[in-house]
Amino acid sequence: MNRYKCIISYDGSGFSGYQVQPNKRTVQCQIEAVLAKIHKGSDVKIAASGRTDAGVHAKGQVIHFDSPLSLPTEKWGLAINSMLPEDISVISVEKADSTFHARFDANGKEYRYFLYQSQKRDPFQRNYAFHYPFPLNLALMRKASIYLLGTHDFSSFCSARTEVEDKVRTIETIEILQDGERISFRFIGNGFLYNMVRILVGTLIEVGSGKRQPEEIVEILEKKDRRYAGKTAPGQGLYLWKVFY
Repeated sequence: MNRYKCIISYDGSGFSGYQVQPNKRTVQCQIEAVLAKIHKGSDVKIAASGRTDAGVHAKGQVIHFDSPLSLPTEKWGLAINSMLPEDISVISVEKADSTFHARFDANGKEYRYFLYQSQKRDPFQRNYAFHYPFPLNLALMRKASIYLLGTHDFSSFCSARTEVEDKVRTIETIEILQDGERISFRFIGNGFLYNMVRILVGTLIEVGSGKRQPEEIVEILEKKDRRYAGKTAPGQGLYLWKVFY
């Protein structure tokens, strides 16, 4: 049995998230259906570095699967891509050690979030960035982000539906950049909780709009209660950018 590691990219607009759901179109279902065809009807399960929600995109999601077939890695990519829908693409395939696991071996991730501030909605950005047509003070947002760096209990910054008990994570990098009407957020950390990045962005937006002071981040962290953080930013602006091993 051979284990293969793949980097995949997908436009999340047409999916109900990554993970298999009954009667829903998901990324996992589409890839596993293709692998079943390649394996003449046999089920082949894939494991990913993590789940993404409905509408959330990925530039560098990582999956692995096991196969008795010994195709050259470049042929694996060609074979899978030839049968995948146009909103998913296999970027690379490499043979991995039999102990490799896309989720449990990951030691960090990079997420990016995009919003645009034009006064009029752009229909061509509606699925790929959050439309926020109001002024934002980026200096205050950057000041607030400093309080989020390092190791903290991020209970206030994750969905109440988060299943994991240990909510301590380390954020190494937060960058907030502006290019015309487009603002990008870049987060790098050792792991992120359910909805964590979107809640971080929503809270930073509230700081930038003057609804909160940067120093309030300290109190929000200390409360360890989701009710004290900002709104969850919409899913379409979020991208799983890279997974580190």
